[in-house]
Amino acid sequence: MALESGASSSELWPELHLRDWRDTCDTLHMWTQIVGKIRTALTPPINHWWHSTLYITPRGLTTSSIPDNMGGLFDLEFDFIDDRLRAHSGSGAVHSIPLSARPVCDFYGEVMRMLRSMGIEVRIWTMPQEFPDPIPFEKDETHASYDPEYVRRFHRVLTSVSRVLAEFRSGFIGKCSPVHFFWGSFDLAITRFSGRLAPERPDADPVTREAYSHECSSAGWWPGGGPVDDAAFYAYTAPAPEGYGTARVLPPGARFLPDFGEFVLMYDDVRRSSDPEQVLMEFLQTTYEAGANLGNWDRSALERPEGATLRKTA
Repeated sequence: MALESGASSSELWPELHLRDWRDTCDTLHMWTQIVGKIRTALTPPINHWWHSTLYITPRGLTTSSIPDNMGGLFDLEFDFIDDRLRAHSGSGAVHSIPLSARPVCDFYGEVMRMLRSMGIEVRIWTMPQEFPDPIPFEKDETHASYDPEYVRRFHRVLTSVSRVLAEFRSGFIGKCSPVHFFWGSFDLAITRFSGRLAPERPDADPVTREAYSHECSSAGWWPGGGPVDDAAFYAYTAPAPEGYGTARVLPPGARFLPDFGEFVLMYDDVRRSSDPEQVLMEFLQTTYEAGANLGNWDRSALERPEGATLRKTA
């Protein structure tokens, strides 16, 4: 994969340890949940909650176009270069609020006031999701950190990972998600599907039941948390076929976490390698093949004959 003009590998794959920006990460997580819930509330549903996700832009994260209350469209974009949250309307108007160290409750209130000034009325469930000890947005004075340097590193990682995920996606012609960012779990992901229904999960919550209604193979990156307390790549197949956890995958540093049910490769192992893009592609491809082969996916019907390859400059 071609490096950006003048960009070194260390710039494209910067150091990013969760311990160094945990407070900022948690605050940004809450902010993306607010924006993501706005998109979810106003956007017509799409299978597997794809109407809720955010997308990588050259400057940050965007909702893409959202229907407003007046027959038009608007969007919300985190600009991590200028440290602003911008709202663009169909009239050409641009509204924005600063991204700076401030409590979640203040950010939530200002976002809602900005939307009302645009004539957009929306109500969201203000309890954070997939987050330990959640505090309603309007009451959250705990999370109030913003370190621009680490937010920009985070964005650079998302940009580099999204490019490799897009290349990986190109080798699959079956049903496949976009490369998108889930604000609940705070991860960048792509998901391939076998085309078959998955066994029902009668005890699952509505989000999980919808997300895993069909057999899938998913992979992505997140800044860390839970059983892996640092930035890492992950991959899993759902439902996991017998023998999946003991399958041989690459690179050698990848490992299966039985309690997590996923393969994990630490971001630092990729970042420090001589060819981060190729190492990540090996992880994506071999973890997918492990699940697809053991799960008897019809790979000849789902994949391009040439597969997915990294495009490099001479």
